[in-house]
Amino acid sequence: MSYDRDALLELIRNEALQRGEFTLASGKKASYYLDCRKITLHPKGANLIAAGMLDVIQSAGELPHAVGGMAIGADPITASIVTVAGQRDLPLKGFMVRKEPKGHGTGKQVEGPVEPGQRVVIVEDVITSGGSALKAVDAAREFGLVVERVVAIIDRLAGGEEAFRAKDLELVTLTTIRDFGIEPE
Repeated sequence: MSYDRDALLELIRNEALQRGEFTLASGKKASYYLDCRKITLHPKGANLIAAGMLDVIQSAGELPHAVGGMAIGADPITASIVTVAGQRDLPLKGFMVRKEPKGHGTGKQVEGPVEPGQRVVIVEDVITSGGSALKAVDAAREFGLVVERVVAIIDRLAGGEEAFRAKDLELVTLTTIRDFGIEPE
């Protein structure tokens, strides 16, 4: 499947965007909510997101060794990208970042076929302040990975881009809330 931005926008509008009064993870109130799991776990959505993110990743130059992000939200995105990469015969692997290091076994916080020194891209669904993705960045860097950028489905335009810039990282998103006629609150 090739990337069809219009189809992704339609799917987000019809499946993930809810209007009303909501409290975000940050504690802030919002007049809309984006439940991106409804598209990252949707057969068409998973393919559209993977195709779009692969296009972004490939357009940046040399393919990184892996993509991954904070469990649980980034897991379906990572899996979709790795699956589509495999179908395109691209050697892109995936990894996941646990919220805390495992208390048994190897005690790792970063799991998957990655090694210190490898170049990676952090993936995320919704960027608000960037908090979750920044935790993934910190854990990946602590593990020894070289984080090249962050790629997300949608930016709420609420300070995330600036937070990544402060960590010398570029944020690239497939969409922003403005694509849905919403201005930052």
